Amino acid sequence: MSNAYLITNARIVNEGTVTEGDLLVRDGHIAGINLAAPEGAEIVDAAGAWLLPGMIDDQVHFREPGLEHKGTIATESRAAIAGGITSYMEMPNCNPLTVTHEALRDKHARAADHSMANYAFYFGATNDNLETIKTVDPHLTCGIKVFMGASTGNMLVDNEATLEGIFGGTELIIATHCEDTPTILANEAAALARYGEEIPFTEHPRIRSEEACWKSSSLAVSLAKKHGARLHVLHLTTAREMALFETGDLAAKRITAEACVHHLFFNDSWYPEKQALIKCNPAIKSEADQLALQQAVNEDRIDVIATDHAPHLAEEKARHYGKAPAGLPLVQHALLALFELRHRGVFSIEKIVEKTAHAPARLFAVKERGFIREGYHADLVLIDDTLLEDPGEIYSKCGWSPFTGIDLHARVRATWVNGVLRYREGRFLEGPNGQALAFDR
Repeated sequence: MSNAYLITNARIVNEGTVTEGDLLVRDGHIAGINLAAPEGAEIVDAAGAWLLPGMIDDQVHFREPGLEHKGTIATESRAAIAGGITSYMEMPNCNPLTVTHEALRDKHARAADHSMANYAFYFGATNDNLETIKTVDPHLTCGIKVFMGASTGNMLVDNEATLEGIFGGTELIIATHCEDTPTILANEAAALARYGEEIPFTEHPRIRSEEACWKSSSLAVSLAKKHGARLHVLHLTTAREMALFETGDLAAKRITAEACVHHLFFNDSWYPEKQALIKCNPAIKSEADQLALQQAVNEDRIDVIATDHAPHLAEEKARHYGKAPAGLPLVQHALLALFELRHRGVFSIEKIVEKTAHAPARLFAVKERGFIREGYHADLVLIDDTLLEDPGEIYSKCGWSPFTGIDLHARVRATWVNGVLRYREGRFLEGPNGQALAFDR
């Protein structure tokens, strides 16, 4: 295992520019561009491939503890590395819920033992843990997760006083899942009355409707404005919601927005083919919504792109609509799907790097990551434009991908974590586990 790498002949994408040259990595950190390699450095010829800061995924569900049949920190972080995601922020709706100091410490211990990628964890809100939220260590969590709508694991926060207390009682980022439960339940009842148990998957965006999203996201934004809170609204899906957010520089915002790869890549025309394989909450919606999300990324109304990686077993997904769980495995192909959108002229490579690496690092004040800067941790991914005709081997424990059968014009050639080459040309390499993300707070 080398402690120095010279990555030659790369197209280095960083902070809005593309620089052709060689990058030196030494002792886990970025040493600089076009420097002489020390004796014994391993030479990696990029051969013109793109060299990016690794993706910092601010929303994943790795299923551990309690749901290890779907995925584990070990299996899902491995899939992330294969996809160029070098750091992740994991959600609290596991079993037990991450809603106590003890549960948060337990997750850190598990990741220290098993995570290939760097890690951080959200602290979950419930209707009755407000006082615990107020005492959480800001260096041990990336933020407070609030399910302002239907959720997995009985974490729906619908008590008005609790919501007021959360928005008025923490300086941490409040990350929200926004869907209005009463609206969803009414839509679901209407679908059941019409179709019985044979609800078609094409009904999913009507059940998890635009109105359900708008009611909840607009409430979150109003609470944040009332209390001056730092709000980050996750996985937005509708054109209507874009009016809630401002364009412009992330540094000037207290209220920020995230879009997920699958909502940018798919629209409701895919339901007849993909069925439950694209059933997720909030739902993938219309082409008009998809195009509005893409535009919002390009105009900096949406600040971050993430995955919401949420694996389920194939046999679970094979059930009928009412029983098939919502959620997709995405970490292995998220960056490649964004590169496919670049191939189609939707996003520039500079925009992809901004939204997947720079912006999450800035938003969450992640220390010395997310950029290719001298002295920063060398979390890097090398991607070329080779056509990937099939996703190939799936590394998520669930063993399937929504991108199966879809050509992607990109391939991850190599991934470095903390300056160590951990994945190369389809092979995982030995090395130390990832590190807990540190925050400049």
